[in-house]
Amino acid sequence: MRSTCALYIDAGYLLAAAATRVTGTSLRSGIHVEFVKLISSLIDTAQDLSGVPILRVHWYDSARNGVPDARQERIGEIPRVKLRLGRFGMDGEQKGVDLRIGLDLVTHARNDASDFFFLVSGDDDLTEAVEESQVHGIQVSLLAVPNLEGKPHGVSRHLIRAADDIYTIDPAAIDDAVVKIEQPPVPETDDGQPEPALVPAPVPVPKPGPKPGPATKTPLDVATAVRHVPEPILEPTEVLAYSSSTGAQAQVMPGYEVVVNEDLVDGVVARVLASFRESATPTEILALERDKPSIPRDIDRAMLLDASDALEMYDLDDGVRFRLRARFWEMYNGA
Repeated sequence: MRSTCALYIDAGYLLAAAATRVTGTSLRSGIHVEFVKLISSLIDTAQDLSGVPILRVHWYDSARNGVPDARQERIGEIPRVKLRLGRFGMDGEQKGVDLRIGLDLVTHARNDASDFFFLVSGDDDLTEAVEESQVHGIQVSLLAVPNLEGKPHGVSRHLIRAADDIYTIDPAAIDDAVVKIEQPPVPETDDGQPEPALVPAPVPVPKPGPKPGPATKTPLDVATAVRHVPEPILEPTEVLAYSSSTGAQAQVMPGYEVVVNEDLVDGVVARVLASFRESATPTEILALERDKPSIPRDIDRAMLLDASDALEMYDLDDGVRFRLRARFWEMYNGA
């Protein structure tokens, strides 16, 4: 059987690192990606480095309930691309992706599926899978997205030590396939003023009146009933923060001191917020404000990932997480 190489692409790493290179933040909604062009360039890189043809590309990403969206469906239809999906957990974090990558690496190594594995990821959790693959005689190399200084972005030191080699993807290939999204400016009216954004008409609220009997009961608008939530009353010494998945409010109890680098937090939030404002449509902005204080999953994930990169910490403590989420709304409202 002839020698081949295989690509294992952690889409979360690839797209977040590419977004950081292009926009300064890992917010994936801030970029447009030409996936055919990007995957083709990665195939060319793997074939050039190994000197053998590609067998298959394995693309790993998360999906709601494990069901691919339209973009993922198109990626799965690209020749020689195998779509492998994890899911999103209740906290908005991806689940099962690193496990799928690790299992595939080890299983394919045991079955001699290819002679050269190229892993596009920086996840520390894949270190043991890389080492187990090498036990079976497979050469495992890392392909990392370069930052603006040309160095590998966001790759675990343990993973680097375990791999046989680490290469950076051609910066021109990233810059050619990944572009920053910038919404066109709001058109002006005849008087030179910006045209107002379309805002949905407010939901009418029933006026107070006599309590209707069973035969004349008026249905209350469900959306109005759900959105009318009283503000919680908090002691001044408590710190308010927000959960990305449910919008629930969490509190740091009095006397619990959390040391947070405020400049770092502000920098991370400012970059994510700037990317969102430059790329978001009016509908997306309205949805953000409607669901306040909940933070959309992609924005929350980008803030946590960017802060983790800046602090060089794999896991952020609760103090940093709470401060990022609270600061997002403060800076969004101009505080």
